[in-house]
Amino acid sequence: MTFLSRLGSYWLVALLVCSVASAQSTVYRDVPYLQDYSVKYYSPDTTSALTNAVSDRNGRIQILSSTGLWRTSGGQLQYPGTLVPDQSYRPMADRVIKVIRRVDNQFVYLDNVAIFSNAWAGKLFIQHGMPDATLFCETTSSTAFAVSNGTQLKAFQDEKVLWELSLRDDQVRMLRFDKVHNRLWVLGNHSLNIVNWTDGKLDTVFRGTDLTCFELTGQQAIIGTKNGYYVLDTNSFTPIGGIQQKLPCPQITAIASVHGNLWFGSTQGAFMLRPGGKFNYYYGERWLPGNTVTSISDGPDGSVLLLTNKGLGCIQFELMTLEGKAFRYEQQVRQRHIRYGFNCDEVMIRNGDLSTTQLGIRESDNLWTSMYLVSQLFRYKVTGDQQARQNCLESFDAMERLFTITSMDGFFGRGIERRGYQNSKNGGLNKGWNHANDPAWDWRGTTSSDQTVGQMFTLTLIAELLDGDIRKRAITLMDKLMTNIITNDWYLIDTDGKPTLWGKWNPSYVNGFPINVGDRKLSSSNIIGFLQAAYHFTKKPIYKQKAYELMEKHGYLDNLLRPMKAIGYAPTDADAHSKELSDGWNHSDDEMYFLGYWCLYPYAFTPELKAKYAEAINDHWQFERPEKNGLWNLCYAMTGAKSFDLSETIWYLQEFPLDMIEWPVLNSHRQDLVFIPDNFRRQTTQEVLPPDERPELKHNRNLFRLDRPDKVVSELSAGDTFLLPYWMGRYLGVISAPIVR
Repeated sequence: MTFLSRLGSYWLVALLVCSVASAQSTVYRDVPYLQDYSVKYYSPDTTSALTNAVSDRNGRIQILSSTGLWRTSGGQLQYPGTLVPDQSYRPMADRVIKVIRRVDNQFVYLDNVAIFSNAWAGKLFIQHGMPDATLFCETTSSTAFAVSNGTQLKAFQDEKVLWELSLRDDQVRMLRFDKVHNRLWVLGNHSLNIVNWTDGKLDTVFRGTDLTCFELTGQQAIIGTKNGYYVLDTNSFTPIGGIQQKLPCPQITAIASVHGNLWFGSTQGAFMLRPGGKFNYYYGERWLPGNTVTSISDGPDGSVLLLTNKGLGCIQFELMTLEGKAFRYEQQVRQRHIRYGFNCDEVMIRNGDLSTTQLGIRESDNLWTSMYLVSQLFRYKVTGDQQARQNCLESFDAMERLFTITSMDGFFGRGIERRGYQNSKNGGLNKGWNHANDPAWDWRGTTSSDQTVGQMFTLTLIAELLDGDIRKRAITLMDKLMTNIITNDWYLIDTDGKPTLWGKWNPSYVNGFPINVGDRKLSSSNIIGFLQAAYHFTKKPIYKQKAYELMEKHGYLDNLLRPMKAIGYAPTDADAHSKELSDGWNHSDDEMYFLGYWCLYPYAFTPELKAKYAEAINDHWQFERPEKNGLWNLCYAMTGAKSFDLSETIWYLQEFPLDMIEWPVLNSHRQDLVFIPDNFRRQTTQEVLPPDERPELKHNRNLFRLDRPDKVVSELSAGDTFLLPYWMGRYLGVISAPIVR
């Protein structure tokens, strides 16, 4: 199956997987997968130590703290709950609970007097005679337990003491029971021991330093330390390999096998071992109230409970299709990210509380809106959903108003705001803001090339995919914009009569850059695409004439076909502006390239030009492949490419976080990453991190950036980051409609 080169046509969604030479599918079947997200519960008392969290068969969660038993209250995705005192049983307030465990799916407690439970009609009550007891675990049955105070061990069957012993030259840290071999495992600070349950005989099977925790998983014991973990064969008691230290954080604080997966807690977040030996990393408030993990256990409905120094993170796993995920994001966008019809971010968040936000105005809201608009246009063409069409029309009204509010024919503003809300401290307008002729409004100039890409991306696809009045309006705006640029000698001229900082396609400006400065290639690629689209829809000869003039007389075809490997640092004798623009790879340029390809490739004047464009786009895409950016992959797929990293595109979409708040994120401390030397592309690691582990989600940012320690300031909209690539994939026919099994 091949792509249709005609942009206005699209595939019927295929339900069967078709193989291609690269052994990837040309169509992804959208079956449900497990989407993870966090529901957080913050501790109201930062002075209380949180020891462990357990859930029972009824889905209740109890947390043991240094001030007593707590439970969860409230809490949902992005709207955290709190931990509150558990007052369910009044007599519990008088007991000094040391440990809480789940036994036969019920809560069982240890205090200074007994092992007891409120389940089973309260019949379980075993006095242990060890007032300083701090540990216990269930053994052969729900009435057989081992208890320790750190130095002594005592075994009970019902209320009968089976044996007692002391741990030689060590202190007990953890207890686990192996029912298969009828033995108790005892972890000390520097030893792992087994005790025969029948006679109490103790044998030391492993010695190490700074041991912190352990877990039994089938035929293995996983032993955590302050600097990695060991794997011990539980039959031969021999270590399997050496210590594992290539971890997100080697300071292990907790280990648990939960729902078939091995989880680790550390002093810097939690991580889950994946098949193949890599890890899913859960760090920061996208996932956890605090980063020091004290215990891990299985929670209700397949969740994982990660107790931290500041509260409880409940990692939920929900079966979801990509379309279902898209509609989750759509709800977020419509409820929180529409400002005067523009797709925007929410800003001024205080402590991650979404009730404190404002609809923010950004320099590139025009561009973000164009991307959301086109996502809804693709959605409408694929599904026929009238809500999607209405979303598209509302966004188009906003983008169209950017033209009309300036009162300058063919010149559009960056943004709009009601009069008087963009004043500087001295009372005047700032940052390019102007009063509109309408006395109620102001508008911002300084319009840039990336804003122009956004307008042309939108206007081209509306003209291609819609009809009637809205199509005519789009073509009219396209015509006025390109006429303005040509009339003003390939510049966008602002209210002061001067070119804007970035709205420049003039040959003397473009060719003034050395050939290895990216702006020379980018500006040429964009303006030729704009002229081709304008010619296609208006049929005005001037656009074709001017395009060939730029390509043949001024070298714009050579510029745009120049290989990406030629792009790099400006030469030492270059001007300061060229050096500023080439101090590293510009990811905003990538966004402008790939969106601009929707004008460049489909509307090529000749088949020969189209073939050359396809080669240039492939060359660019090859350089971008390490980022695994779903949008770049799908923009490349638009050219008819059969191999465009579909599996990486699906990985990108599935790994995108449902929580779009820009939480602080740190990764540079991780020892499981392979770092590479500094380079022009600013790629930091051999492989890019999943979207839900990295700080950057916007397409125009460096996806290899590892850290953002800054405080929370905004919630990003998924309108441009997720919805555009998802619905583009649906429109191109490489992602199917949801498959109902």
